Amino acid sequence: MNQTTVSELKRRLVEAAEAELLPRFNRVAVEVKADGSLLTEADHTMQARMQGELSDLFPDVVMLGEEMDAGEQRKLLAAAERGVWVLDPLDGTSNFAIGIPYFCVSLALLVRGEVELALVYDPMRRELFEAQAGTGACLNGVPQGRRRPLTPLSRGIGLVDYKRLPAELARRLATAAPYSSQRSFGSVALDFCWLAAGRVHVYLHGRHNLWDYAAGLTILHEAGGHSVTLEGVSDPALDLAPRSSAAALDTDLFREWCAWLQIRPHGD
Repeated sequence: MNQTTVSELKRRLVEAAEAELLPRFNRVAVEVKADGSLLTEADHTMQARMQGELSDLFPDVVMLGEEMDAGEQRKLLAAAERGVWVLDPLDGTSNFAIGIPYFCVSLALLVRGEVELALVYDPMRRELFEAQAGTGACLNGVPQGRRRPLTPLSRGIGLVDYKRLPAELARRLATAAPYSSQRSFGSVALDFCWLAAGRVHVYLHGRHNLWDYAAGLTILHEAGGHSVTLEGVSDPALDLAPRSSAAALDTDLFREWCAWLQIRPHGD
């Protein structure tokens, strides 16, 4: 990709998040969508702003946004010969609406089933996580993946979303957790980025969508991390079907985590 254009995109993404999200933080009315998730004015304004920016910089590439109709999303993903931008304008809407400062905007360029560029921006901390295919991941320009957590699972911190896990697995984790401490922050894209940065040790989520994970999971992989679905699929197709993820940055820790979860990644 043209690096000058990528730099301009990053600048516009940061400006958009700070202009559209920060002034509305904990100050907007909340709607409840049909699936029970929340929606605010900030979701709409950020999506509209980025749709304009992307059209200006990349007129031949379509954009798929979380707040689009499901039918429109399917058509865009199927017809995007030159690639498609996958945008979550506000990942962590529940946090944003109630005043918890853990949310972000997530953007990924998907070309022929692979993510070529991934950007996740946290405007509260002014942290821009980024990755391009095959070139590694960075946080504010600093390469990620060097801070590998050299700790056994028993002394680690697990970042786990219990709500969407199979009941028996959730029960095991609640009654006999293999790690020393557990967190649940509420933004899938940012969760993967924090894992890539070495801020937590293992991760588990039972169900998330393409716009939730496309950028963040790419950043984790480019940082040298590993992931697998609960069904053992290490590299599932990037499509609109929801999926699960178990992940870790460190290879040995990932294997230990999968063993405890009773996951055998396909091919192992």
